[in-house]
Amino acid sequence: MTNRQIKSLTCIAVVMAAGLGVLAPSAAAEAGRRVHPGDSIQDAVNYARPGDIITVMPGTYYENVLITKRLTLRGFGARTVIKPPVTAVAPVAPVAPPAPGASTAPVAPGAAKAPTAATAPSGRALACSQADTGICVMGTAEQPVVGVDIRSLTVSGFKRNGIWASYTDRLSVQRVISEKNGTWGIAQERSTRGLFRDNTARDNVESGLFIANTVDREGGATDTLGAVIRRNTLTGNRIGVTVRRVRNLSVYGNTLTGNCGGIFVVGDEGEPGAGDMTIRNNRIHENNKFCKGNTRLPDIQGVGIVLTGAEQTVVRSNDIRGNVGASPLSGGILLFKSFVGATNTDNVIRDNVVRDNKPADLANQGTGTGNQFVNNRCASSVPAGMC
Repeated sequence: MTNRQIKSLTCIAVVMAAGLGVLAPSAAAEAGRRVHPGDSIQDAVNYARPGDIITVMPGTYYENVLITKRLTLRGFGARTVIKPPVTAVAPVAPVAPPAPGASTAPVAPGAAKAPTAATAPSGRALACSQADTGICVMGTAEQPVVGVDIRSLTVSGFKRNGIWASYTDRLSVQRVISEKNGTWGIAQERSTRGLFRDNTARDNVESGLFIANTVDREGGATDTLGAVIRRNTLTGNRIGVTVRRVRNLSVYGNTLTGNCGGIFVVGDEGEPGAGDMTIRNNRIHENNKFCKGNTRLPDIQGVGIVLTGAEQTVVRSNDIRGNVGASPLSGGILLFKSFVGATNTDNVIRDNVVRDNKPADLANQGTGTGNQFVNNRCASSVPAGMC
């Protein structure tokens, strides 16, 4: 091979390498999309492929977002804020991603978009895609949404919920601030293996975090397959954490203060019963805000942990102090009589520090059997003798 041929091949190799270097970042970027102030988060979600990462840059976005596919939606914490639209908006239909090989060039702001397919939302998805809720993750009974990851966003001021999820599996919500919403801060139903970690839910009208079998009908408790509520901070809500008619989950390492009530475990006469869960290592202090009662519950004030209609639940190693009120629910840890006849059975309350709660640190008002109070550090109990 002559020197001229060698030089020619070297030049070709350099050009090819340079070309690959130019193309590589573009190809990598296809897995991730950025949304800037003035852009639509929903548009980015609609055109994302399953598995895409959508990064929402710092700014305030006046919209609500419907997610129906596996993706990651992430922002910059308190600097990325989603608020209700200023004016009413039409429902947004999720669209299919571009077909393989189709152009994925950015669409200029204001330019018409031509999705390859669209499916109109219905039922709760329709309500969610309007201005009632900040972020909705919606699957179906036949095809739950798997693996959605929402993190480092602020969702504020929505008429109903900050984040709402239905028919999901392995939903992850982390480092989210959900505040001043009209019902729940972060809520989930009909779902399994959810992870709710390092979030802040504050000043929501109902629960900061709410996990249920379903919200529109009664029925036996469903198995969450190990859902986790961990290291969240819950302040200024009606109730910090509510788990209703579900089984097999853990609530641990959370901080709850300044709510009307701390943690509620709620079951009813349905089978299977709510329970088979662990509530441990939570800090539950001075939840003394007053909330007026409703048709389901009496006034709520000064509530640490309440179990009503629960079974096989372990409440251990929690620090519960200074929860004071005059409500029938007030006190440190309370096994409360159910309004629908369900009993608390086979629950274990042990190794908790329960101090300065009024009217009592520990109370058992129910008629259930098999409940144990063991090695708790407390000063008062009803009936006496449990400290």
